[in-house]
Amino acid sequence: MTHGFRSRLSTLALLTTLSIALAAALVSLTEAPVAEAQRGMRATIYITQAAVPRGLTEKALVGFARGHQARTLAETTDVPLPERRWLGNMVIQLSAPLDDLEYHALYYDVTDGRRDFIDDMAINVHDRTQRTFVQRIMLPRPRFQPNRRIQVVITVRRTEVGRAQFDLRGEQVQNSGVVDFSESDTRAPN
Repeated sequence: MTHGFRSRLSTLALLTTLSIALAAALVSLTEAPVAEAQRGMRATIYITQAAVPRGLTEKALVGFARGHQARTLAETTDVPLPERRWLGNMVIQLSAPLDDLEYHALYYDVTDGRRDFIDDMAINVHDRTQRTFVQRIMLPRPRFQPNRRIQVVITVRRTEVGRAQFDLRGEQVQNSGVVDFSESDTRAPN
């Protein structure tokens, strides 16, 4: 009786092992085209401060972005200096459909020649078959600083697919150099 039970147990273990191996093979086969397609995916990034017209075809949108591309972003001036920010639009053209529901825009300060991480923006999409995206960007102070060179890196599933650089122009905080002490500040405590 125990021999028959061991035989069935061995058969069950063998079938379980084969099932796991088959499932792993199927997963790797279905992931291979995605990984291969992603490996060859490239993104072209355009940054613009011009208002993007609605209703453009994909080709017209890319043409507009290419023609209005900004190498320098000017900051807003309608609010006090500490509350200012840089506004713009980022047009991303992928070489293949995204085939995912999100991608990331990573921002780095590259002014001094090294990549200093500033921020990560996750961007969700509603159509994974699209190849061109328009994303409104807002880069606030104090996280972003004026007169710095910024590099934006687009990643899909943690793989870098494209990058672009632009400069942030704005007003630096100015100190007058004049120090004013009131009489109460200069008196010694009694």
